[in-house]
Amino acid sequence: MFKFLKDKVKGAISKINEKVEDVPDEEIEVVEEIVEKKEEKKEENKEEKKEELETKPVGVEEVEEVKSKGLFGKIKQKIITKNISNEKFDELFEDLEFALLENNVALEVIDKIKNDLKVELVDKPIKRKEIESKILESLKQSINNLFEVDSINIVEEVKKKKDEPYVICFVGVNGSGKTTSISKLANHLKSKGLSVLLVAGDTWRAASIQQLEEHGKNLDIRVIKHNYGSDPAAVAFDGIKAAKSNNVDVVLIDTAGRQHSNKDLMRELEKIIRVSTPDLKLFVGESTTGNDCVLQAQQFGDAVELDGVILTKSDVDEKGGAAISIGYVTGKPILFLGTGQEYEDFEEFNADKFLKFLDL
Repeated sequence: MFKFLKDKVKGAISKINEKVEDVPDEEIEVVEEIVEKKEEKKEENKEEKKEELETKPVGVEEVEEVKSKGLFGKIKQKIITKNISNEKFDELFEDLEFALLENNVALEVIDKIKNDLKVELVDKPIKRKEIESKILESLKQSINNLFEVDSINIVEEVKKKKDEPYVICFVGVNGSGKTTSISKLANHLKSKGLSVLLVAGDTWRAASIQQLEEHGKNLDIRVIKHNYGSDPAAVAFDGIKAAKSNNVDVVLIDTAGRQHSNKDLMRELEKIIRVSTPDLKLFVGESTTGNDCVLQAQQFGDAVELDGVILTKSDVDEKGGAAISIGYVTGKPILFLGTGQEYEDFEEFNADKFLKFLDL
């Protein structure tokens, strides 16, 4: 998972470190050795110098010695540390910027990472041997901040709503994996002791209704459906009504895949939302499509105001641009990652785990 991104980022940081003007280690070691000897001599003569200072006024020699120490300290500091100017930083960041672009990270996110790193690195004295680790730490903090969006614990939210079923509606483009994600979430909720009902709201495709029915049989979960071509809002209404009658905890509503540019289908989706008044509206996007996935989430969010995101095919996503970008760009949390074909291949998104995948 995200191997291509991980390798590219590490390579870019190594290049940055190589490009930073450095001083040979031997020269630094010589300076440090001289400093150590001076410190030792200072300790040996400490008492003697103290007595001399108490008995005679400071003369020219003492003043010169103090100046020499101050000058030497400045030279040592200059040799073992590095200040990166604003211009130098822009030049150095090009490698990392290219690596992020190559991995489908959104431009807004790249700009944020660049600004974050500038604050931490520009015109700040950094020990030369620590430049790479400092960049890594700053990058880790910057990416971690991208996920600072209030998440949603669906199980807890369901338990809070005691009198009526908790309704979740799923939206996304064709082939994004909505129906499969619905079945995986149904399995997850069922494993937490909650009762679930599925609604086959994708009435545009008979195959979609059959697919959801098959998942329902496999999971022993009831599916509410109408005939192919029926009004999906009516199916959603009947599903919620059935859930109320049978004291079901959660209703999961499938919808037809659609492009935001299809005005008829978008109006239909708005009607489904208006009729079902869902507690959550989740966008399901394919992680491997990168910036396209982020753009789709933005466009659906403009139409129906999303609450969260599920990313599918994360296990085969080598780049990770969608996972890095989508929360920051949409302002909505990633709730789950689809990581395989089985019902159990579905995990709650964890920012710390994501950073570990990137070796940060």
